Amino acid sequence: MRRIDVIYIGLAVFLAGGGIYLLLERLGLDSTNAGIWSQVLLVGGLMVWVITYLTRVLTKRMTYNQQLKDYEDAVLQKRLEEMTPEELEKLQAEVEAEKQQG
Repeated sequence: MRRIDVIYIGLAVFLAGGGIYLLLERLGLDSTNAGIWSQVLLVGGLMVWVITYLTRVLTKRMTYNQQLKDYEDAVLQKRLEEMTPEELEKLQAEVEAEKQQG
């Protein structure tokens, strides 16, 4: 995410809070209650976002983790493609030996 994106997101949240406040005032709430409820809605939205973020972190479904896994898979695939048939047979024998031990 670029710095300008963060500025746009912050500005959008700020404007959303003001918009919610004005909407609640037009719906008949006094300014104090409209301010309280607009803050409740914004903090509630923030809490939901934090929970979804933590869920993605704990389940390792972040973009970085996926990119790292894809890179590791590509490196392993390239190494396998570069191996000679004799080396592949030796590797397969080692894997079979480990399976029998474990």
